[in-house]
Amino acid sequence: MITLKDSSSNLRIGSISYAQLQFLVDEVAQEYRHDQDYRVNRATLAMLKEHGAEAALTDIIEKAMGDLDVIEFYWIKS
Repeated sequence: MITLKDSSSNLRIGSISYAQLQFLVDEVAQEYRHDQDYRVNRATLAMLKEHGAEAALTDIIEKAMGDLDVIEFYWIKS
């Protein structure tokens, strides 16, 4: 399992599978090859949905965003 944590608070925002993590790696631009952090805005979230992201993944991100336009999070193996 993979745990997602909010970059600003280090609070856990949810758990995802390795397959869902690979989807993020494949779909979201990374600054470096081995990045473990992501910045997702509303447009990126919509793109993830359009590209077939599992609802469990997008629900976690959307819930963590709340009323914000962007969220930064990172992942760790759990």
